[in-house]
Amino acid sequence: MPGKKSDLWGNADAYENYMGRWSKKVAPLFLQWLDASGNKSWIDIGCGTGGLTELIANTCEPDSIIGVDMAEGFIEIARDRVKEADFRIESADKLSLPNDSVDYVVSALMLNFVPDAQLVLNEMARVTRPGGIVALYVWDYAGHMQIMRNFFDTAILFDERSADFDDGKNAPICRPTPLKNAFESADLVDVSVNALDIPIAFKNFDDYWNPFLRGVGSAPKYCVSLDESIQDKIKNSLQEKLPTGPDGEILLAARAWAIKGMVAK
Repeated sequence: MPGKKSDLWGNADAYENYMGRWSKKVAPLFLQWLDASGNKSWIDIGCGTGGLTELIANTCEPDSIIGVDMAEGFIEIARDRVKEADFRIESADKLSLPNDSVDYVVSALMLNFVPDAQLVLNEMARVTRPGGIVALYVWDYAGHMQIMRNFFDTAILFDERSADFDDGKNAPICRPTPLKNAFESADLVDVSVNALDIPIAFKNFDDYWNPFLRGVGSAPKYCVSLDESIQDKIKNSLQEKLPTGPDGEILLAARAWAIKGMVAK
């Protein structure tokens, strides 16, 4: 994908600790909903460390699969992880594939991190064969993505600048109606949207809080930029408000919106 993601998500270990461990729970739900046929060609755009790519390789019986991302560190991990796939460093808005060349063009949790989401969707549709499927999913940042909603709804009480980093405000594409409109603007047909819900369990407050201190992702990038006094106020307020079990465990929920559309035959 375009360079914005490689800047924001460049540390693979920090990404896995912050969002990767939850992304793994959504990917199977997405593929179950997609209900893809076997022996088809795939491309995973913004593949990151290869989580969705690996699941496609293991469960969808692909004839071929390509993964692309602009973060070189992610691609190196993906290549070690999924030997069946061809991984490439490419931008999501300028793929090297020819027109009408792939059966399934998919993406996981990427669309809101590109400079021009419509341009990327147009490119995804361009490389998809007639009758092929474009499908993706994004976190519901403005609604039921409780990791981030709790953080930003608390941060705004102490620092108005936090709104500049809040994907719930900055990523309007991550809602059903804008997603559907964008797919239809890419000339995709039979467009449908579905909610994918997962539980998110943290062992304790530190398990929730520490990923915010590693600077990978919008909220952590904001968090590490703060003066210690503001950071402590946000931390203490979160520790008081988050639902905590008798052994310190914290149980939250997360929703991703999945969408798919077909290239007209």
